Amino acid sequence: MALGLKPSFTANPGVTESPGVDAVISALKLMPHIEGGYFIETDRSPDTVSSPFPIKASSTSELTPKRPGFDPTVRNTSTTIHYLLTPNGPQGGFHRNKGRTVHTLHKGRGRYVVIHANESATEKRIETFIVGPNIERGEKLQWIVEGDKYKASYLLPDEDGGVDSQGLLISETVVPGFEFCDHDFLSRQGLEELIGAQKAEELSWLLSPLAK
Repeated sequence: MALGLKPSFTANPGVTESPGVDAVISALKLMPHIEGGYFIETDRSPDTVSSPFPIKASSTSELTPKRPGFDPTVRNTSTTIHYLLTPNGPQGGFHRNKGRTVHTLHKGRGRYVVIHANESATEKRIETFIVGPNIERGEKLQWIVEGDKYKASYLLPDEDGGVDSQGLLISETVVPGFEFCDHDFLSRQGLEELIGAQKAEELSWLLSPLAK
């Protein structure tokens, strides 16, 4: 069965955002994120725990500078960011975190696609849902993605059936706290191995250009 997912906006790197979107970026001091969109870390818990994850580099470890003071044997108990998708930066490519991620909506609408890569079935389950303020229509205000599941997201118009958006702004809290060595992108080959060639072709536009 065809998934029928398609982008609502086209990425235009370097193009100036609308005044309203630019005001949000400026007010929150957001920076470009390697997944796509913009972000800023707003909290890193001072409390720490021993890392529950094996010590090894990920496919994205070399794409960003190491955080000052990073100890691979330790994790902060949680980290939180603001994350923004915009009409010119409208999607976050397929990636996974080892930690559990709690997402909270602030404004806008978008669609998430989650591949349950850690489930036992040979062809992995695909889950998709809309996040937004229309809770009476099933849109989510809060959603959780457990570790080791791949997720992608893309911007939708602010109004169902509309064409404009002032951006999708959310918060993400990762437990234990986020480190890039706990993060990796999904490659085209990996996508095919998880969901088969036909579905992979349908979802290939959601792959990050940084995926290896």
